[in-house]
Amino acid sequence: MTRSDTTARQRREAWGSLRKLPSKRWQARYTGPDDQTYSARTEDDKPLTFLTKGDAREWLNGVHAAISRGEWLPPAEAVRRRRAAAKAAAARDVTFREYAERWLERIATEPGKGGKLRRPGTVLAYRGRVRNYLMAPLGDMKVREIDAERVRALVIKLVAMPSVLKEDARHNGIAGDAVDVLKMILRAAVRDGLLAKMPDVPTPTRKSVRHDDAHTPEDDVATPTQVDALYEAVPELWRIAVLFAAWCQLRRGEVLGLQRHDIVWNSDRTAATLYVRRQKNGSTGKLTDPKSDSGLRSMSVPPLMIERLREHLDQNVGRGRTAPVVPGGVRGNQYLSASRWNGIWAAARGAVAGLPDGYRFHDLRHTGLTRIAQEGATLAELMRRGGHSDVTVVLRYQKATMARDIELAARMSVTAGEEIRLEEARIKSGGHNVG
Repeated sequence: MTRSDTTARQRREAWGSLRKLPSKRWQARYTGPDDQTYSARTEDDKPLTFLTKGDAREWLNGVHAAISRGEWLPPAEAVRRRRAAAKAAAARDVTFREYAERWLERIATEPGKGGKLRRPGTVLAYRGRVRNYLMAPLGDMKVREIDAERVRALVIKLVAMPSVLKEDARHNGIAGDAVDVLKMILRAAVRDGLLAKMPDVPTPTRKSVRHDDAHTPEDDVATPTQVDALYEAVPELWRIAVLFAAWCQLRRGEVLGLQRHDIVWNSDRTAATLYVRRQKNGSTGKLTDPKSDSGLRSMSVPPLMIERLREHLDQNVGRGRTAPVVPGGVRGNQYLSASRWNGIWAAARGAVAGLPDGYRFHDLRHTGLTRIAQEGATLAELMRRGGHSDVTVVLRYQKATMARDIELAARMSVTAGEEIRLEEARIKSGGHNVG
């Protein structure tokens, strides 16, 4: 070996140090620009040793060159940056399927805009829209590749889908809801940095699946006689639900969630106040708070249904305070399920003449609120009795009194009862008008 070779070799080895370990492998160490001493480590920050001295020297020379170029970083910082870059690259390549599933998990546990957790039924509905309408066309696509053109094409397909509820319907009733959920997911992706900007695509117009364009809300208002016929068409154990929906204007979940102690009688059981404190969730089957804070309310039970309610409680409802008012069985402790009630309702409405096709149980609530409005109820009184939340602020300043509520319920009972009496008398007289 020449002198010049020996000198060069000593220079190279003068920077850093090489050490043979008891395992016969070689360790490389060096002092960094920060005056700290470092041992060789892998890119994932694990100890690194070498099979030969030459391999160790080559690695050490590579570190020396990086320092000379100003590219050196402390090993821990280098690992942190590599991991961050890998995470960012993986995020950029995340598919809609992966991100949508993460989004669904997130909304189930994080508060919404109002600071409250979303209801299980809401999360379940979102999950159904994602899996039934969005996964197939978008699932394998990278989120960063979803743009306005792709979303528009999807909207066109969704709008063109046939309705699963009504074969000859002009609209399917799901396009608007599915696109709304898609937009929520894409907005979240923009906030998370996975999507450059939100695609500018309008939500399809929501139109009724059950009715044509000539249908008006007034068409869904049943007459008192039809309400009475629906009551008679439902099996005795559950028919009180019809009166709660029509004359107390309750939602289905509120009816199915009623308990015995929610009905408070006067001393001789000739009048009662109804308290709405909960609902039975149609998706999860669990008892939850009402739909909104305004859903917690009390109201006068109309005299029109007092006798029937009293008989129902005495004959069909358990004695316990929390016994369900609409039980699964006579005096049972099990609540009637929404799916079972839907079957009961479908059979009952088919037995009543003059109702629109597909008449909904919820339309009875619309019927009752319309009758209350016809008796002169103010907007605040209507919202209070119906438990609506969109005028909560107004209700803080303009509260309907219970006395007024009792008066309205009584007046509605008189007019509705009179219509029933006249109709029955007309039928008995052979169809002639009765004065």
